[in-house]
Amino acid sequence: MADPKHPRHYDEAFKRQIVQPYESGKPSREIGAGHDIARSTPRRRVQGIRDSGSTRAMDNRAPGRNEPVEPGRRDRRLEMEMDVSGQAAPVFARRQA
Repeated sequence: MADPKHPRHYDEAFKRQIVQPYESGKPSREIGAGHDIARSTPRRRVQGIRDSGSTRAMDNRAPGRNEPVEPGRRDRRLEMEMDVSGQAAPVFARRQA
């Protein structure tokens, strides 16, 4: 199995090749053992194809989940910095007075 920090990336043909035996009734653990993938992978691929007709993860996410993550992280970090600055300002003002 792949390391969670370094997931594998498969092409469209391979993903559809995994789905075919699953839809014919072959158990996902057999498919997973034959292709060295997790046994949940065929189920996820089938669900994605049924929902949107695509195996791409981006096509199968909810609309709000496709937004970039970095701007949100940056905003939260800046809000924390402003909060800390606001709490520290009175302390520094008393020291200088």
